[in-house]
Amino acid sequence: MKQIIRRLATSLILIAVVAFGVRLAFAWNQTDKIPRQFVGIVPFQTETGHIAYSLATGKGFASPFQRDSGPTAWLTPIYPLIIAGLFKIFGAYTRAAFFAAVFLNIVFSAATCVPICYAGRRVLGIGVASGAGWLWALFPNAVIIPFEWIWDTSLAALLAATLLWATLVVGESRRWQDWCRYGLLWGASLMTNPALVSVFPFLLVWLIFRSRHAGQLQFARPALAAIITLVCCIPWTARNFAVFHRFIPFRSNLSYELYIGNNENYDERRRALPTIITQDMETLRYLRMGESAFMDEEKRKAFRFIRTHPAVEMKLIGWRFVDFWIGVADPWRTFSTADSWLVRGILLGNFLSALGVLIGATALFLRRNTYAIPLATFPAIFPILYYLTHTSLRYRHPIDCVVMLLTAIAAVELWRIVRPGGRSRNQRESQNVVGAGERVPS
Repeated sequence: MKQIIRRLATSLILIAVVAFGVRLAFAWNQTDKIPRQFVGIVPFQTETGHIAYSLATGKGFASPFQRDSGPTAWLTPIYPLIIAGLFKIFGAYTRAAFFAAVFLNIVFSAATCVPICYAGRRVLGIGVASGAGWLWALFPNAVIIPFEWIWDTSLAALLAATLLWATLVVGESRRWQDWCRYGLLWGASLMTNPALVSVFPFLLVWLIFRSRHAGQLQFARPALAAIITLVCCIPWTARNFAVFHRFIPFRSNLSYELYIGNNENYDERRRALPTIITQDMETLRYLRMGESAFMDEEKRKAFRFIRTHPAVEMKLIGWRFVDFWIGVADPWRTFSTADSWLVRGILLGNFLSALGVLIGATALFLRRNTYAIPLATFPAIFPILYYLTHTSLRYRHPIDCVVMLLTAIAAVELWRIVRPGGRSRNQRESQNVVGAGERVPS
């Protein structure tokens, strides 16, 4: 009986099925609460939906705010192209297109269990692997986001988990094909969510040291992966240069994001602002000025505010740090006043997982684990962009897979402290099995 329970608990197939079922049940429950006439329209009222509509109607990669405003580089192309394909098949702004997009997000999210488990198995064994898989399967954010956001968020989480797993594996490979595939994976990831580029150079440097042979650093294979990644990004960058006559490697909207998080609304000395700065107002300015002129103006205003309000800026960075990891800038007040146990569960889950990142990463470094650096790189480097601009619950989600893995490691370490005389199951595990009948690739 113990063996049966253990095989079920460590079965990758079961973990993925449960993850899929929980997400599908949440989506089904939430759909019943939304008026039928809104289901096919409101979820697509985002930059992704509008660009996808422009693509589906033959107007090209353009118009992120519904009105015809011309070509855009507001987003990278992969996910809007996916939604445009769904619009072509199921109709633009329809219930069928919404259900197809949600189903696809659920598949992406449930599939993320696979690279998480394989990465965990490589780091500390099957106990950590299955623990990370179950945490991801039941993590509130991972259950909610596939339904709440028709965005690249769920796909980006799958790609981030796959990048982590691929990084752990390719560092031990001397096959050129593996490094080529690694570069292609990075190229596809950056064309989906360019924020992942922040961890790319750090992982590449780690791989250079990891792939050393006979005391010599090996640059050729990591350099090949970097070149292939660059080549994957060239067509999109060339398109942007041809359209906007400026170098835009990924997205054009960084200046906008910077100003939304750093503007006069946050200056407490100005008690009576003549005009409150809102995203809607900035959108109207975008439509009036055009993308290039608008971004230039946003950058100028954002840098002026940062330069003239250093004390306010430091406070904002602190707020955004808390917001990124917990979900709100004032977690205790929100938790104590919330009338929803779902909201409290999300806040508590975010707090515990953030604590798990700290404990798990520390444990890996103290034990001099080979994979400590790549695992710690994601939570240490990826959020910096959002500390400087602005953040949201979904912005953390691409690295939540790594957060769950570090949290599982933290749980194992705490279990060792509670039972100092016992040996961890994952340390005793000698099988090459993640789930029933599934073998970990070498």
